[in-house]
Amino acid sequence: MKKVVFLTGAAGFIGSNFLKYMFDKYEDYHFIVLDNLTYAGNPDNFSSNIRSSSRFEFWYGSVTNSDIVNSLMARSDLVVHFAAESHVARSIFDNSKFFETDVLGTQAMMNALFKNSNVERFIHISTSEVYGTAENEPMYENHPLNPRSPYAGAKAGADRLVYSYWNTYDIPALIIRPFNNYGPQQHLEKMIPRFITGAIKNEILTIHGTGNAKRDWINVEDHCDVLDKILHYDDFSKIKNQVINIGTGIATANIDIAEMILEEFGLSHSYLKFIGDRPGQVDCHIAGIKKIQELIGWKPKISLQDGLKKTIKWYKENERWWNKLEWMKQVPIRTLKNEIEMH
Repeated sequence: MKKVVFLTGAAGFIGSNFLKYMFDKYEDYHFIVLDNLTYAGNPDNFSSNIRSSSRFEFWYGSVTNSDIVNSLMARSDLVVHFAAESHVARSIFDNSKFFETDVLGTQAMMNALFKNSNVERFIHISTSEVYGTAENEPMYENHPLNPRSPYAGAKAGADRLVYSYWNTYDIPALIIRPFNNYGPQQHLEKMIPRFITGAIKNEILTIHGTGNAKRDWINVEDHCDVLDKILHYDDFSKIKNQVINIGTGIATANIDIAEMILEEFGLSHSYLKFIGDRPGQVDCHIAGIKKIQELIGWKPKISLQDGLKKTIKWYKENERWWNKLEWMKQVPIRTLKNEIEMH
């Protein structure tokens, strides 16, 4: 059956991968994308066959514009809200835009959802960063919310706003809290593409702190797969108004990621440089994924080793895509010692 799918922020990393995944799989679906094309929104993320298709419709604008949001929501069956400012270090340097997009933009989306009963399912993409550092391992959905950066605080505000709307208005929404994604078309400000592109150019890889901070790394293909399954799960009443973690249940230290990448390139440890730790650093993130397994029977398919190999291959083959982003690899951070450091 034909569906209209409304995606916010789909010129970004996860959103553009999800658009491609869905566009290729559902040949009778129509896709509407709303994106403000901020620094991480890249129109080059849309392939030529998508851009030229009558099934694709792009709107340049902000999710804070309630008129645009409401008009697009009124035409949609399925909605996935990716739009957000998403760089932790950048939020420390300049955080006003994060609260504007993440919180006020989500408010506009919620108001439009409440007004438009035609929408069958709405997925809000939150983040594991709302949890802060793990107080227990793995981190289940009832873990306390202790955001440790302005970015995480803004995402926590949006997360709880969606929760408040479904309690107040019984809207058909659910919240996904993905752990650290990686894969093709990810901005060079993120750790894995920064390491990979640095290794391609035989540059030194910089590690925050000791490198022992651990993250749960999920390949973006696995993330797309689970979002698709949620949008099309037969018994929506079973998953409606749920908060759901998406991850692998395995935590890997940042230093281990760097070493795995160096090994793929045949480079030694002399290519590692340790700098000051990032303010608001999270020590450990590891997803408890029992809930998604019990709800719809999903589990990740791509191992970190295989996913890294595929990701390295993509960056090797798409240097023209990322070359123009190199100047944004790092941002200035004012440390606790009141010094400026590039992160």
